[in-house]
Amino acid sequence: MIIAYIAGVNIIAFLIMGMDKQKAKTETYRIPERTLWGLAILGGAIGVWAGMKSFRHKTRHRSFVIGMPVLIIIQAVFVVSLF
Repeated sequence: MIIAYIAGVNIIAFLIMGMDKQKAKTETYRIPERTLWGLAILGGAIGVWAGMKSFRHKTRHRSFVIGMPVLIIIQAVFVVSLF
């Protein structure tokens, strides 16, 4: 059950990063950074990080470049401690 949740939230986070990149290119309404961080905190940090790398999005934002790997480590330790 936990694995399905984590997979789902990461897929959603990845897709939303792609959507936000498209919105940035077309200069339309953007997805707020707090939404991206919220998804990451809820378990989607790997999805956000993968989206950063795949779409070259938010790569100049220090909070994302440093924060996502740190959050991934924290979440990995938490998941391992559950098992």
